[in-house]
Amino acid sequence: MIPADDRGLTLGDGLFETILAREGRLVLLGEHLERMARGCEALGLPPLDRARAQRLCEEAAATVSGRAAVRLTLTAGSGGRGLDRLEPPYPRLFATAAPAPKPETPARLITATVRRNEGSPASRLKTLSYLDNVLAREEARVAGADEALMLNNRGEIACAAAANVFWLKGGRLVTPALECGALEGIMRGKVLESARAIGLGIEESRAEKNEIERAEAIFLTNSLIGLRAVGALNGKQLRPDAVIEQLATTLQSFA
Repeated sequence: MIPADDRGLTLGDGLFETILAREGRLVLLGEHLERMARGCEALGLPPLDRARAQRLCEEAAATVSGRAAVRLTLTAGSGGRGLDRLEPPYPRLFATAAPAPKPETPARLITATVRRNEGSPASRLKTLSYLDNVLAREEARVAGADEALMLNNRGEIACAAAANVFWLKGGRLVTPALECGALEGIMRGKVLESARAIGLGIEESRAEKNEIERAEAIFLTNSLIGLRAVGALNGKQLRPDAVIEQLATTLQSFA
């Protein structure tokens, strides 16, 4: 049970990671725990107990057969009224799991009106304060789309509501620079590694919306979907692309 004074519940003070499990085997767990550990340091929380986190994830993964999403949640623990944490804080850590079938069709993407706050430290962390992403995804759902493209306050492309975004332009692979408010996604890093390995040029860009609207192809990445091609952006249809298919093949072991 989560007590009513838990700061994750009352203030969104905490972190989470979503990890793919296949038949109980956790994929890229080390990378996820490393990112949560960096998040703890950034938020001024005690160091992550990695051994306990791994055990909780393994126990959760064992409860779901097939393909599962394991969510590891860390809150800043209980606290009194107001913003100040207890000193020292006593974080609360737990894991849950749920079935996570992989999408088999290209994603339909719209540009959301909800903006990503690139000036906030939370934009580069997997914090429990995810309401902007929730609202952007709901905007996409109401519009009949699968996912929302989010711009930052400068009008630059930042990310999707629950994914990093990439596009192809002139034979190069482009993705928003981290300073645009993009999360340093685990799969984002794997895509960049794979692109270098096959000799594909890479550009981490501060690009406005019209750049992606002229893209030859677009795809999304996160730890659950792996690499998912975008079939339509704001109603404009996009064709399948051989480069995306090649990248997807190189990433199969992670998704």
